[in-house]
Amino acid sequence: MNDYAQPVVYDKTKYHLETTEEYGLPESHASHHTLYFLRWLIENDMMSDDFTSEAQPLDEYRKGKRTLLSLYEWWDCCLVDDMLSDEGNAFAQYYFDFENGKYIHDYIGLLQGNLISEFHIEFTDEKYARLKPIIDKRHQQ
Repeated sequence: MNDYAQPVVYDKTKYHLETTEEYGLPESHASHHTLYFLRWLIENDMMSDDFTSEAQPLDEYRKGKRTLLSLYEWWDCCLVDDMLSDEGNAFAQYYFDFENGKYIHDYIGLLQGNLISEFHIEFTDEKYARLKPIIDKRHQQ
């Protein structure tokens, strides 16, 4: 029997590739919904110390030398519990959980508008600026 707990995988781009392909969208669109949450986690120092101490690409992102998408690609387009601090994990489990959390509902409700699907939402600074106060509010709750 394995003594190690199984990692909690919050999201992987590959979970959404078939859907984005069906819509004829670029593969990067399968990551957009996670990128907004990931950016918030990074900006609020909710990445784990172990993870950030070995993450040169994270430093490159913070210095503007790498895009958030290329950072996420460096991490194999996965958001996993060992990447996050205890507070980050508690919040992700409460808010980002697709079945029980409110993140995807907030994301769609605020950003989708008349678009065909949530996968059609572009990842932009302007849209992040609109979503960030909602994530902040959920974190305060």
